[in-house]
Amino acid sequence: MKRFYFIGFFLLLCFDTLAQISFKYASTQALPLNFDPDWVVRLFSRPWVYGAIAGYLGAFVTWMTLLRYAPVGPSFAASHLEIVSVTLLSVWLFHEPLNIQKTLGGMLILLGVLCLAKGEEVSGAA
Repeated sequence: MKRFYFIGFFLLLCFDTLAQISFKYASTQALPLNFDPDWVVRLFSRPWVYGAIAGYLGAFVTWMTLLRYAPVGPSFAASHLEIVSVTLLSVWLFHEPLNIQKTLGGMLILLGVLCLAKGEEVSGAA
């Protein structure tokens, strides 16, 4: 069952990351904002819009499946791991700065997920 959780958390991380990165790319390609039919056609002709939609749909299905079978505490914490992955990918893809606040925030998120997972192991063993 732990393998199921690991695969589920990994899929959730991948789908959430795909959605956020695709949304960022789609938003930069949507400029300039004109709100006319040509703008809508231009927006939906970009592949990143569909990457964002696929990422959100995949994350939703994965999240609903995890909520059905996995413990809520670690599932909820793992659902926020995309913040770390998107931050790291944004440094590489969008040349965003990685400062001490982002680094500490990512470390705290990882520490929280590990603590909840460890706490679930201890309570499950009792």
